[in-house]
Amino acid sequence: MRLLLRPVVARAVALQGDVTAGAAPLGGFTLGSTGRAEQVSTDHSPGHRGGSMFYRAAVEGDVEAEARSGRERELASLYATARSLTALGDVDDVLRSIVRHAHDLIGTDFTYLSLLGDDGVLGITASEGTISADFRSAHIPPGTGLGGTVVESRAAHWVADYAAAGELRHDPGFDSLVGNEGLVALLGVPLLARDRVIGVLFAAERTERHFRTDEIALLSAFADHAAVALDNARLYEQSREALGELQSAYRTIEDQMAIMQRAQSVHDALTAVVLAGGGPATVASELADRLGGAVTLLDRDGALLARGGEEVAAGEASDGALRAIEEARAGGRTVTTVGADGHQHSAATVRAGESVLGTLVWRHRQDPGPVDLRSLELATHVVGLLILKENATAEAAERLSGELLTELIVASPHPTATQEARASTRGIDLRALDAVFTVRADGVATSDVVRRLHAIAREQRGLAGEHRGRATLMAAADDVEATAREVHRRLRAETGAPVVVVGERVRDHDWARAFLLATRCLAVAGHLGATDLGATTSRFSLYALVFDADRAEELDRFLGDAIGPLLEYDARRGTDLVATLAAYFDHDGNLRRTARALHVHLNTLLKRVDRIATVLGRDWRSSDDLQLRLAVRLQALRERLDH
Repeated sequence: MRLLLRPVVARAVALQGDVTAGAAPLGGFTLGSTGRAEQVSTDHSPGHRGGSMFYRAAVEGDVEAEARSGRERELASLYATARSLTALGDVDDVLRSIVRHAHDLIGTDFTYLSLLGDDGVLGITASEGTISADFRSAHIPPGTGLGGTVVESRAAHWVADYAAAGELRHDPGFDSLVGNEGLVALLGVPLLARDRVIGVLFAAERTERHFRTDEIALLSAFADHAAVALDNARLYEQSREALGELQSAYRTIEDQMAIMQRAQSVHDALTAVVLAGGGPATVASELADRLGGAVTLLDRDGALLARGGEEVAAGEASDGALRAIEEARAGGRTVTTVGADGHQHSAATVRAGESVLGTLVWRHRQDPGPVDLRSLELATHVVGLLILKENATAEAAERLSGELLTELIVASPHPTATQEARASTRGIDLRALDAVFTVRADGVATSDVVRRLHAIAREQRGLAGEHRGRATLMAAADDVEATAREVHRRLRAETGAPVVVVGERVRDHDWARAFLLATRCLAVAGHLGATDLGATTSRFSLYALVFDADRAEELDRFLGDAIGPLLEYDARRGTDLVATLAAYFDHDGNLRRTARALHVHLNTLLKRVDRIATVLGRDWRSSDDLQLRLAVRLQALRERLDH
């Protein structure tokens, strides 16, 4: 068994042959009239020399003519099949046509074509003739079998008996398929496209066979044409796919442009509403008319600003709306959720930079389309500008309100005509402002509390602002206690934090005195442990001597009578007997707990207690100590207020 590994050179010459010189010999054989190798006569005896020479010339002429005619037919068939390949555009059609024409040209039992993958593996992609399904699905590993040799050498190769070809690198898996298929003789030629091997075209026989040079040249020439046609088909398919992708992208752009245009029309309509002086309610109604359903506009705190469209029972408080609002604010994008009632809620956050100004909530029954969602997003821009405009107006009004409040407190009890005129333009009657409220909300910025007080002031035709670091409200109140409780309730609900509100009645336009009493009482309430209430200063009248500056002399006389000697002793000696006495009362006279609170030894505390008795000049522990307890408490409150 032998392996013939020889590249095909000058394929056209091999096909056409040397017409003038006759067929070239091949191992003692030449092409006969049947197209198969025949043995040429070699009889040179004298008796035959003359006649045989003429006979031989005649025979050689016939053979040459027959060979030339056969080659012309082969060339005509080759060029015809090449032209038919170039007319095809689909890759699969080209592959099927290649193996069909190759099968007709060579006339073997079957032909098949394997394309080279990126991993170097040859996989059968098309076949002609009787071939099993297992063989059609075969793959040849890189560098193995006849196909691997053809790929590596980039030239045609053949074997008369594949199984006995010891020079090949065999793959056991593929050899098993070859044996099952009954494949014996095999010819493979490379498919070269742009100087690159893209596959191998095989002609196979189920009997041992030696492939002739003209057959090899013919199949190689055909493979060259087939490779070009296959490469062109691939390029055409890639171009067609790219064109399809481009057309799809263009359609997507057209769809997006249509969405943008329709959404822009909604945006333009809302902008026209705002420019015409419309407020949040008008914008919500216009948007609801265009989208259908109901539209709700909430402020940054979730409070209702406006609502438009159909009446909704659950409104913005439904479970679907709340989830949509929460997710929209967290993700910064439009979110649609479905509530328990089956309604859908689409929420879009109204933003200005990183600041959240509010939320648009659209309640509807059908799945929202791209135009609807884009319209909702564009609407947030219009609403954002509207809120910013109203916020700017409100901030200017609040600033003026705060300035006027401070001026009235400083100038009281005699407001100027200018101040009265400024208040009048805001619809405020200064003479009706007969109550002052001061507020402390732990964990909440004073500016935030003041902003909420402004909303209350607008409702009650009052003034709000920050004076001396304290959130303050001036309002008309028939019942100061009830108003203090209502202000506390609203601030508590809006901030979610403990709030203390203290109110004081204004007499003779003396807003300064009312502010001072309310502020100092607020501090006293805090020192006494009050953290969440709304009340007036009268609730703390027992401590009025401390927070009422006009009663300072009364407080001095009371403290002098009760603990004056201790105050003088501490001032003279640098001791702190008053604080020791306060701790003793705070712990109900328990010496051990008092010593621990003061961080002193029990013996030290006993010495201090004896010293207190000596200074006061009486056994204060056995007498009625109510006056003493009250004096110590008032002194402690006074010191805290002074600091």
